[in-house]
Amino acid sequence: MRNQPARRVAILGGIRIPFCRAHTAYRECSNLDMMSAVLRGLVERYGLNGEQLGDVSLGAVIKHSRDFNLAREATLSSGLSPRTPAFDIQRACGTSLSALLALAGKISVGMIDSGIAGGTDSISDMPIVYPDAYRSILLESSRGRTALERLKPWLKLRPKHFKPSLPAVVEPRTGLSMGESMEITAKQWGITREEQDALALASHRNAVAAYEEGFYDDLLVELKGVKRDNNIRPDTSMEKLAKLPPVFDRSPSGTLTAGNSTPLTDGAAAVLVASEDWARARGLPVLAYLTYAREAAVDFVNDEGLLMAPAYAVSEMLAEAGLALQDFDYYEIHEAFAAQTLATLKAWESEKFCRERLGRDKALGPIDRTKLNVKGGSVAIGHPFAATGARLVATLAKLLHQKGSGRGLISVCTAGGMGVTAILEAA
Repeated sequence: MRNQPARRVAILGGIRIPFCRAHTAYRECSNLDMMSAVLRGLVERYGLNGEQLGDVSLGAVIKHSRDFNLAREATLSSGLSPRTPAFDIQRACGTSLSALLALAGKISVGMIDSGIAGGTDSISDMPIVYPDAYRSILLESSRGRTALERLKPWLKLRPKHFKPSLPAVVEPRTGLSMGESMEITAKQWGITREEQDALALASHRNAVAAYEEGFYDDLLVELKGVKRDNNIRPDTSMEKLAKLPPVFDRSPSGTLTAGNSTPLTDGAAAVLVASEDWARARGLPVLAYLTYAREAAVDFVNDEGLLMAPAYAVSEMLAEAGLALQDFDYYEIHEAFAAQTLATLKAWESEKFCRERLGRDKALGPIDRTKLNVKGGSVAIGHPFAATGARLVATLAKLLHQKGSGRGLISVCTAGGMGVTAILEAA
């Protein structure tokens, strides 16, 4: 670390594998398989074979104990110099964006000149845990010094010990799944089923158009013969979405469905970030600069919605940047659920919320919805928890580079009542 003026943090680009619904194309792939494939694609795309980078930060939300050193193992399989260090990070759905911010801080103060941030998640290869009583038997047996001592604990074995406990996206402090929590927020903000389905439809249509125009051609690397995200529905419609039943609140008042929520998804993504001098020395163009960022948390156990932290984070970030919510050319807002995106937008439009919760004199106001997730959102593309942040950064950086000017806002909600946000500006 050096005592020097802050350096600009350059986004050079990103790579991901196509996102696939759980238990489909990647059902035989591990987190390490997917993350390594992405890093190899990134190394090849940017000519980094044998290169020693300053650091690599990667993570996964759901992973096996064997992946305790996931980032380092993926780095060793990437083609980068083995002298490249790496570390794991985890902030639920904000993992890869927080990984980027960690590396950006190091680049800014001169600790490193380059790095890769990313994330991966597999629902298909989730760890299966057995009851503590069964684990106790295994441990007691392993501690035995004689054959009898090792055998005796197994006399306690019962059929109930073989009932597995599968990982679930449930908040320990409330006992509610993310979808159940979001149903509560949707009712609090008066978000209708029709509004949610309309946003979901736009997500699919924008993703389809993006593929048709070739936008994702240089952002994806093929894996297992898959060349595009397999959740996108070119033929969906409001009529088809309206036929789907609610899945979290099955009463007549339920509004969240499989169609307006993100699917369980497998995938991985990563972003190359560096100082300007490092990029220039290698002839790599800078697509965008990371200029501001903010992480926030809310008291979701009491009176704040589980996924509402981005509303606070964005407000604080805008105040620091001296910008209005309308001063953006693109908005990449993670669609954990269509209702979550809509609740955040309504919070920014609410004078009461902005005064009482955000401490502002007036509402942040509405955004131009035609600038929202213009190449598709998480509802259509999918959401491998730890990979989504890197996907958003790579997408936004390319959009800004194509435009040649402007700025974009990234917003990601996470489990535990947290949010991660950032601003990118065109190079």
